[in-house]
Amino acid sequence: MPEAQRAFGAREEKFMPGEFIDVRVGAKAATNAKLAAKLAEICPVSIFVASSEGVRIDESNLDECVLCDLCLEAAPKGQIKIVKLYE
Repeated sequence: MPEAQRAFGAREEKFMPGEFIDVRVGAKAATNAKLAAKLAEICPVSIFVASSEGVRIDESNLDECVLCDLCLEAAPKGQIKIVKLYE
């Protein structure tokens, strides 16, 4: 069974990362390698992945977000946005 599917026997349900939470990174922050390293270090659930080009989001970890706001505190104001996809 492809990795993108949940293991429910023959059912074809697609795994949808970020069903409850989405994290958005502003363009300036996304290409900042130093900030990327900091975000990867401080996130308790490994949502951020650092590279020499900047930061990317590990979508498979989005719904693990504990809403700790550490990323919001580490990034310049307005460059990280946590979006709750539920009411």
